[in-house]
Formats: sequence, C-alpha cells, structure tokens
Amino acid sequence: MRPTKNNFFFLSLLTCTLVGLTLFGFSAAQPIPLSTVSHSPAIQVASAKLKIGVSIPAADHGWTAGVVWWAKECSKLHPEIDWTIATAETPEKQIADIEALMAKKVDALVILATESAPLTPVAEEAHSRGILIVNVDRGFLKPVADIFIEGDNTAFGRKSAEFMVQKLGGKGKAKGEIIILEGIPCTVNTARVTAALEVFQAEPGIKIVGQQAANWNRQKALEVTETLLTKSPKVNAIWASDDDMALGAENALEEKGITGVWILGGAGMKDIVKRVMDKDPMFPADITYPPSMIAIGMELASTVLTGGQRAKKLQFMPRHLVIDVDLILPENAKDYYFPSSVY
Repeated sequence: MRPTKNNFFFLSLLTCTLVGLTLFGFSAAQPIPLSTVSHSPAIQVASAKLKIGVSIPAADHGWTAGVVWWAKECSKLHPEIDWTIATAETPEKQIADIEALMAKKVDALVILATESAPLTPVAEEAHSRGILIVNVDRGFLKPVADIFIEGDNTAFGRKSAEFMVQKLGGKGKAKGEIIILEGIPCTVNTARVTAALEVFQAEPGIKIVGQQAANWNRQKALEVTETLLTKSPKVNAIWASDDDMALGAENALEEKGITGVWILGGAGMKDIVKRVMDKDPMFPADITYPPSMIAIGMELASTVLTGGQRAKKLQFMPRHLVIDVDLILPENAKDYYFPSSVY
C-alpha cells in the first residue's frame, strides 16, 4: 500500500508515543496499565527535594544581621533545595526551632548557635537521628557536628591584643589602663578573650581595670562601659572585641565627656572600616570576621547531600574549617571596605 499523508502522520505519532513510553519505563512489548492511561493526563517522575534547615540568631546586632542576609542570599542560589531559615532571639527559641525542623524531617541542619552550652544537647539529638550537622561560628561543647566552620578566634584575640600592645608602647614597654568587653558566653568569646589575655598579661605595664560581658550588643556595651568608666575614668584604650560593642563604648565615652581614648573592635563592619581608612584616631585598626561564613556552611551541606553518597563525600570533607582573620589598618583598609554591603 502506498503511504499517504495521513499514514505518515499516524506513523509519526505512534513512533513518538512508543519512544516516550520507553523513556518512562514502558516498552512496546509490555501492556500499558489502563489506570495509567485513563487517570493520568501526563506521566511524570517526581523527585523529592532535599530539605535543609538553617538555624541562626536573630539580627540583634550588625554581625548577625549580616549572617541573616547571607543565609537568604545563599538559599536563592539553590531553588532545587527546600530551605527553611529560622531565626531566634534566645537559646530557648532556637531549641524549639531545631525541634520543629527535626519534626519536618530535614536532611541537614546548618546551625549558628545563640549560645554554645544550651544548644549542644539538641544538636546531639539531631545528629543521633542521622541528620547532617554543619556547625558555624559558635561551636558546640561536644564534637557532634559533621563539619565545623569558624573564624580563627584565637588569632583574632592574639592579633588585636598585639596591636594594642604595640600602640601602647611596644612589646616589653607597653603601659596603660585598658577595659575589656566580652561577648555572649560561647566558644567564640572564650577563644578571643583567652588569647588576648595571654598577650596582655605578658606585659607588666598594662593594667586591666575593667572586664565585663556586653553580649556583642551596642546598647549593652554603652551601659557596661559607662559603669566601668565610673570606676576607672583614666583608661587609655578599650578592647571591645566586636564593632557593635565598639560603637557602644564610643557612645559611653561621649556621654562621660572622656577624650583621648581609642577603641579596637572587630568583625569588619563597613562603618568602622571606613573610619580606619580615614585615619580616625578613635578607631586606628579593626579585625576581619566575615558573616558570610554561614553561606559556606550552607554550600557544604548542599554539596554533601546532593546526588547522594553522603558517607563517601564525608570521607574527604574536612571536619574543621578555620577562616583566617586579618588586621585592618589605614594602609590596607580599602581592600576590606564594601560600601554596598549590609554590614
């Protein structure tokens, strides 16, 4: 029989149908289930999305605001993943958030703890359930994380203290009274303060006249610094260990009418970096500590889980990643100044 136009159309349609069915697991030799034909207008293969929870502190100061911003930016890069970003003002709220994420059956948790101690048990529970744990910045008190990412807080404390010693006269010759402002109780604060104290205590001419926690909060730093200045008004410098606390300390100096005191903060807030770059005597230097490290944790979590073979990938993943910190001075401040940054 000679092919007709209609025959060609029919044969083409039949060929496309057979090819399509073969791609989806059917062959021409297999009967097609009637239920498939009658009830499904299109045959689809559904693949479940990976679910990753991100548990971080609320934006209660500049650095954590940067953390929240970077977490949201990173999630936009991976629409194929079901992200849940939960922020918490307190350890109690964060524990509840993590419990809710476990109930949602997430495949991984990226956690930046509000405080180290209270968050350790719930992280341990999540890990025991087989959830991949990536811990960022504030470490747990037990090694329950599959991957731990942090800035080099020991170097942060040492480098900042060494700069202060140098500015106060140099090693072995440094003299002056200083105030120390501590952050929230956690591994980050402990590492920074311990390293700084080792440097200061090696200098007989340096006297620590006040040391108190201000929780990396500007208002709290203002109040704490005012109290410490009332007891010791003739300080030479303030080791603030954080840029938000540095600004709070500056406000306290202004309210007390005290001049000639300089402050060393940390974390690379763009406003402080700009003042270092402009050679503001109040802020002669700063220390880097990027909030974008949360995005590194999210990227690693997605890399380990995407495509399966989690156990094999973890064999060559580093368990502990330490990000170096740099001293920001007027001569290199331009390299760390990003005016469009959220922090």
